[in-house]
Amino acid sequence: MVMKNNTNIEYRRVGDYNIPNLILPPEEANITLGKYGMLHKDYLLKHKKVLFTTLLTQGKLYQHCAEVEKQARDMFDILVEQMKEAESVTEQLKEENQFEWVCRMQNIEARAIEIVTTELICN
Repeated sequence: MVMKNNTNIEYRRVGDYNIPNLILPPEEANITLGKYGMLHKDYLLKHKKVLFTTLLTQGKLYQHCAEVEKQARDMFDILVEQMKEAESVTEQLKEENQFEWVCRMQNIEARAIEIVTTELICN
């Protein structure tokens, strides 16, 4: 049985309860989230429940997380390049001492990930 109230919300009767027939707006079907987008979505779910629910019910959650993903990737790339330049991690170092280059690059990438996570993902 379908009933309507003054706000044009349809309800269906289940036992003794009237349940609203709510339909969420469609999300972008072709949005795929990467590492940073999934981390941000998880952060919103655990720490910003109101914002998560609002974005979800408006059909904008995945779009928002995809935007954060893009910003995070761009920020990561910029930070890595800036740190490489500041610390003289060059192709010449890579040719002369591969082990040293790998160690320093891993350190730079780890610091860049920490900065991106702090500034964008968990904010």
